[in-house]
Amino acid sequence: MTLEQFQQILAFVLFSYNEVQITVAKIIQVPLILFTLWFVVTRIGKLIRRSLLARKISQDAVHLFTRFYFILSITILVFTSLEVLNIPLTAFAFVSGAIAIGVGFGAQNIINNFISGWILMWERPIRIGDFLEVGNAKGVVETINTRSTRIRRNDGVHMLVPNSQLLENTVTNWTLIDRNARTSVNVGVMYGSDVELVADIIKQVVGEHPAILPNLPKAVLFDDFAESALMFTAIFWVYAESETMLRQVRSDIRFSLYKQFKLHNIKIALPQRIIHIDENKLTPTAKSHS
Repeated sequence: MTLEQFQQILAFVLFSYNEVQITVAKIIQVPLILFTLWFVVTRIGKLIRRSLLARKISQDAVHLFTRFYFILSITILVFTSLEVLNIPLTAFAFVSGAIAIGVGFGAQNIINNFISGWILMWERPIRIGDFLEVGNAKGVVETINTRSTRIRRNDGVHMLVPNSQLLENTVTNWTLIDRNARTSVNVGVMYGSDVELVADIIKQVVGEHPAILPNLPKAVLFDDFAESALMFTAIFWVYAESETMLRQVRSDIRFSLYKQFKLHNIKIALPQRIIHIDENKLTPTAKSHS
């Protein structure tokens, strides 16, 4: 193929619109220009993201800014490319009709999730790093995309939740205002134990743990006279980013309580049952064995 033939192929008119001829060359140039400019835009976006994170700006704010940046960049790239190539935007009017048909035939959920994603990023009821409870699942938000939100559960499994479900259903955000969470530890000691000493030991153990917030109220309650134990409850606040951290603090408290009770000869209660045997109702075989 000669150069002249190649130029003729590029100059071949595919269609015309309002006296504007759309040639093969223009069709090829559009994606090439868009790809080149998009490569530059993504590189700049990564540099901006790194710069914002280096300034200790919250991840969700950086995420929202980068989303706006990319969408604005795409819009500018498309209009600029069409203007440079002298292609009128009305030439693609048929695309808008196809999109409208697609929305009418089943894209409602996609549009709903897309709009919900922007609402989540703008209003920020859920942010990157928040600890959520969605239904029976608990986990940390890793990213908020335009269609779904990715959550890493406590067992390490990633869960994708449609954005519309996070807005329409009840979601518990443990870290919406702050990362302070109240939790408790229950313990039962045997009847006859020195209850004042037990309360003092619990207060001491709770007060010595470094993860328990000292400026928030703590309490040790003599909770109940149970069937086989005197029940105590320690209530305290912890700075925790996940349920795993709360479980770790409760475990530490139980280890310390067991050690202190053992040092002070305080016994943790065990279920007790007293069985009375009526020998008059035993069978002869049972009486002989007894």
